[in-house]
Amino acid sequence: MKNIYSNIFSFNKKTLNKSVASLKKGNVVGLPTETVYGLAGNAYSKKAVKKIYSMKKRPKKNPLIVHYLNHTDADKDVILNNDFYRLYKIFCPGPITFVLKKKNKSKIQSLVAANLDSLAIRFPSHTTTRSVLKRLNFPLAMPSANMASGISPVNAYDVANEFKKKIELVINGGDSKIGLESTVISLIDKPQILRPGVIGLKTIDKFLKVKIIKTNSSIRSPGMMKKHYSPGIPVILNQKSAKENCALITFGKRYKDRPNFFNLSKNSDLKEAASNLYKTFRKIKNQGYKKIHVVKIPNKDIGIAINDRLKRASN
Repeated sequence: MKNIYSNIFSFNKKTLNKSVASLKKGNVVGLPTETVYGLAGNAYSKKAVKKIYSMKKRPKKNPLIVHYLNHTDADKDVILNNDFYRLYKIFCPGPITFVLKKKNKSKIQSLVAANLDSLAIRFPSHTTTRSVLKRLNFPLAMPSANMASGISPVNAYDVANEFKKKIELVINGGDSKIGLESTVISLIDKPQILRPGVIGLKTIDKFLKVKIIKTNSSIRSPGMMKKHYSPGIPVILNQKSAKENCALITFGKRYKDRPNFFNLSKNSDLKEAASNLYKTFRKIKNQGYKKIHVVKIPNKDIGIAINDRLKRASN
């Protein structure tokens, strides 16, 4: 895609320096991760954190995920336990977020944690964001780079279109490989999955006994708001058809190619479907459809995460 945006930059030594300098000044920067693109700011800076909430119009009761380079850096702010180290060794860096007890001496702004005594932390695997983190002496508060309750961005152009001139710098790291937000697991008391993701319950359960909590639980981490991931038009689940002025999101070979049909994966590949979900939402919205009907998606593996996002988008 040709770059017609003045605020999107390819990643190189010059833009790395520019990103680091901007973040040190308390500004926010659009950065790529393997899951979705994030709106990054200094988690120790009140100015930066307030700017993130303001730009996203994010409710202050909804905490942010803080991104670190490694567990040594995270140890300054949270209490790392045996369950954490067990999962960290297997899945990090990668698409998993841990909710842990925040240390009293932590420099993390209280707004980041929505005034809770816990903190959601992650170790992204994307080389661009890791290069930025290596150059900083603070972690990055980095929610998805979109307006609150909207569709998460999976490329730099989504971010630029979302915020226009409100964001001065977006680093183009290509399309996000996974396309859905990280799995969130609380390791306070009994391990619980607060938000399903590509690393599912069955995979984690091999190393640590865990359960998925109900969706009506109190907000203890990002991704738990009832209305979220919305394309801005009604989303209706478990449908078999759609009228011409409505789009139908399909899955598998049994659906014919029609102008208002949008197939997440003709090969019935749930990972492919996950990476296409938000792209498809945006495409349908941009084409002017008034409603989105969605066929039943298999509720297994990453399909559990897809259905979680669809359910919240339909609220």
